[in-house]
Amino acid sequence: MSLIRLNPQSCVRLVRICYHGKRDYSAVTQSEECSEIPQYPQIYDVSPKGKIKTKHERFHQEIQNLNTVEEKLMKINMPRYYGWRCVNVCESSIPYNAELMAQYSTRTHIVKEPGLPKYYDRIISSDKLDAAVQQVKKRIEDVILFEHISHKKYKELELIDAEDHKAAVDSMGDKLVGQINRIILATLSSESPHLLEAQVDYEPRIEAFWWSGGMWPPKYIVNRKKKTYLAKYAEDLVDRRIQYHGTPTLQLRHEFPLNEIVSLSESENPDFIVPEFRYDPRVIGYNLKEFHGTNIPGFWPGDKNEFGIMSYHRRGHIDARKSSFKDENEALDVQAVFASYSWLLSQACYQGFSTFNDLTYPLVTQTVISNGQLWSFYAYQLNTTVMHSEYADENPRRNLCWKTGPLKLFETIADGKLVGFNDDVLKELIKFYGNTPQKRNGVNMTPYLGDDEKRVADIKDSEKREWLEKHYKHMVSNRPRHRQREEIDWWERIYKIYFNTRFMDSKRKQWEFGKTHSSRRYDDHAPEYIPKVLRPGGPKSKIKFRKTYYP
Repeated sequence: MSLIRLNPQSCVRLVRICYHGKRDYSAVTQSEECSEIPQYPQIYDVSPKGKIKTKHERFHQEIQNLNTVEEKLMKINMPRYYGWRCVNVCESSIPYNAELMAQYSTRTHIVKEPGLPKYYDRIISSDKLDAAVQQVKKRIEDVILFEHISHKKYKELELIDAEDHKAAVDSMGDKLVGQINRIILATLSSESPHLLEAQVDYEPRIEAFWWSGGMWPPKYIVNRKKKTYLAKYAEDLVDRRIQYHGTPTLQLRHEFPLNEIVSLSESENPDFIVPEFRYDPRVIGYNLKEFHGTNIPGFWPGDKNEFGIMSYHRRGHIDARKSSFKDENEALDVQAVFASYSWLLSQACYQGFSTFNDLTYPLVTQTVISNGQLWSFYAYQLNTTVMHSEYADENPRRNLCWKTGPLKLFETIADGKLVGFNDDVLKELIKFYGNTPQKRNGVNMTPYLGDDEKRVADIKDSEKREWLEKHYKHMVSNRPRHRQREEIDWWERIYKIYFNTRFMDSKRKQWEFGKTHSSRRYDDHAPEYIPKVLRPGGPKSKIKFRKTYYP
């Protein structure tokens, strides 16, 4: 029989541990700390699907709680180091039969009856409208004749590529739109002072990023889920990330937004039907590409004129489409819906909203698609930006779009004169310019932004301000990473993933250890090293790396 010798100090420590393991609890008896109505903690769904939903809701709440616009936009990209796998939507590349996808992914109802809403009949009286048309008509006719004659001479001198019909049409349209915009601004500014205050941007950078839910999962996601504890949820509808890129001919911005056409409550009318499109967007011609989600309305945060009045867009891609498609009007609607929604969404992001935090007031824009002769007018009202997960079907709000269809400004040019000039087209255009932006009294335009810090430029800490400004601009530039993500060769997919016939091979790549590039966060990298001579505390300072300010 062996005896164990105990150190008396060890016994004391053991006694102390046991003593401190005891806890006493007392109930609150003070009346002022008790409420008449019982307060219960929130009950969370502990199922696998419920845990994922709770995780996403916390992420959305974290975005809402941030103070500045740039931090909110950076936070959306934090889960992905190499960017999100997005549906790449380009303004000038419209696949066949894409109208349903455009409406569903933006939750837009296109009003069937052609024509702008009755709201535009009250903008300018008929007498003033006729007078304005007569003021600008002669100048616009001269500009159209001059540009067509110049275009013909350039074509004869081979300064314009005659084979590239799309580029020639867009070049002609850009010149005419620029001249017509200049004439209308110069003529109507005396009676419409808001045109003097408007900012004109030529070929701005328009980008928008959002989640669109309610789509059937692709096969690789179904197979991946079937191998995990989410097997019974493998066939559930999934979200798609969409990244829009566009470049209008020009756009007009103002300090105040346009008046709403309908109220938010009216946008919940069930008669405003949004068609369903649950297929993979690749089936109609869209492709997938990795991007950091960017929302840019053509200017940086902090610009005084942050609300759009109207924008002009090209239609050269319509003339370049195959004649067998016979979908000119549908393609124009797709272009207008994506362009209008994306511009308004990026403006809403600069007010503190996002694809996860819905609008508290509507935003309106006016879109014109033209090549100088054919003109299409659209009025678009953004009522909601939340359409991910269950909100794709349960969100009662709809975004609304009104259209006129293609209208001819003139029939043709014969003997140096315009034939069949249409004053009604000019009236529609003047109504867009006459729509006056107004300040919305009693409405908090930035409910999710900080009181003192709304933009990064408002941050008082100079180091943090400069760091966020630099890294935000780098993120939205979408430059490729210094070290590209790890690729999987086809022989590895066949012999190691699909059929696993080479299980004895040594593992050399990260994905073989279960570490995919999608699991790496944006802030998962080595911080910047500070040389000894530049350290704020001297060469012997223990602070070797610069501080980061990721949201």
